[in-house]
Amino acid sequence: MFSAMISIIKVAKLSKRYGSGFEALKNVDLEIRQGEIFALLGPNGAGKTTLISTICGIVRPTEGVVTVGGHDIATDYRAARAMIGLVPQELTTDAFESVWATVNFSRGLFGKPPDPALIERILKDLSLWEKKDSKIMTLSGGMKRRVMIAKALSHQPSVLFLDEPTAGVDVELRRDMWQLVRRLRDEGATIILTTHYIEEAEEMADRVGVISKGEIVLVEDKAALMAKLGKKQLTIDLQTRVETLPASLSPFSLEIADGGNALVYTYDTQADRTGITALLQALAEAGLRLKDLHTRQSSLEEIFVNLVSDR
Repeated sequence: MFSAMISIIKVAKLSKRYGSGFEALKNVDLEIRQGEIFALLGPNGAGKTTLISTICGIVRPTEGVVTVGGHDIATDYRAARAMIGLVPQELTTDAFESVWATVNFSRGLFGKPPDPALIERILKDLSLWEKKDSKIMTLSGGMKRRVMIAKALSHQPSVLFLDEPTAGVDVELRRDMWQLVRRLRDEGATIILTTHYIEEAEEMADRVGVISKGEIVLVEDKAALMAKLGKKQLTIDLQTRVETLPASLSPFSLEIADGGNALVYTYDTQADRTGITALLQALAEAGLRLKDLHTRQSSLEEIFVNLVSDR
């Protein structure tokens, strides 16, 4: 599991402005803990890829400092970059090479000695072993994506970035990838994934960050975020309109809705008791007659949309 104490990536006051004046990142502060799975959520164009590319040293920031494992990405680029594996969104692969040669070569780029047993394990983990002698140009999109992941893992990075890893990917690859990601995390790697698939973050992440218009609007433990999502609303449609609520209903913190034709009761689905039975009894005792009842629960998707649209 991840260490709450040690931050492996530190981003401080990071901004990126382009010549056109467009500000892709605005004063971003972020710390990522060693050994966690961190999901960076945000709509398209929010700055997810720019942030990852800056941490990986591909994009130069206008302002700010990034360190990876204590190495400054600007002044100590080689040491910082050697700690990082990056699986970009775009499929860029050396078409004429075989799978084995490409992954092997990637390892060599980081100055690591050959390790055929490691490469074999990575290829087997990603169901690529049967294709090890195939030329990359002959592979399907899903297989090419697997090769990109194998390349990123070839030098045994302690931090792995997955930029929209399952966009347009088949279910089988998605499953394989999550199994692998969990195992890497169990072996001590730190994984940062960007995604706009909310359920991906919900399933995989220890913590979730939300980025919108180049700014980090929220960083929270997933469990805490899900607890907020554990709130459900019961809407009670009334037979007759009410202006004010009888004092006997004050313990329930009800909201009057629909111009007095409905009441909204918010309760915690994870609590031992919802309080609904007591509420219905109190309503009857107060002489309020019901026409209809319906419940709804907010999802991570909704919280995310609200957070982003609030901006």
